[in-house]
Amino acid sequence: MSFAVMQPYLFPYLGYYQLVNAVDKFVFYDDVTFIKGGYINRNNILSNGKAQRFTIPVPGMSSNTLINELSFDKNIKKILKTIEQSYKKAPYFEHVFPLIKSVLNNENRRVDHLCAKSISVVFDYLGISKDFYYSSELEYNRDLSAADKLIAMASVLKSNDYINSPGGKSLYDKEYFAKKEISLSFIETEKYEYSQNNDEFIPHLSMIDVLMWNNKIQVVELLDKYKLV
Repeated sequence: MSFAVMQPYLFPYLGYYQLVNAVDKFVFYDDVTFIKGGYINRNNILSNGKAQRFTIPVPGMSSNTLINELSFDKNIKKILKTIEQSYKKAPYFEHVFPLIKSVLNNENRRVDHLCAKSISVVFDYLGISKDFYYSSELEYNRDLSAADKLIAMASVLKSNDYINSPGGKSLYDKEYFAKKEISLSFIETEKYEYSQNNDEFIPHLSMIDVLMWNNKIQVVELLDKYKLV
């Protein structure tokens, strides 16, 4: 059984969803500190042919607060209006916009919950079953090193294949994990493009863009455009 662990992000880029797609079990790392200035509460969409940043405020956010201790602002009218205006002519707007609204309007405003919802709802939409967990609900030793925490989670999840994002190459050693009988690999997104009704393809946008311009079959094909190294 394979697993991955990542901080929960709000409608992140395609690569995040590829990581989820690549594993049997996915853990939202919600009991670590909030990354101020990161992508937990913001990303980019396509607007007038260019990448445009969207952000949902998180009152009281700081790098000293755990992700699951924070909540999103309730006022999301502006971001919904921006998304609507940017994609109302996209071919799958009528299917995807209600999905986005259902996430952003969710009564549970906790950052971990809303971000996790923005991931799970996409797999529900695609008809792909996934097992999701929150790290805060797993019983493991939180005083261990970063690598040993992951190895401890592997034991709890009864998994022996750990897949990490490309950024983990500088943090984790395959031999160290192998000594603990855990196979470590890293996911790399392969080159991809899709029609955005634009002169130039703009990559690395929020999954919102992928969903707006592609049908379900095409989205699944994009989810599979990765390799493990």
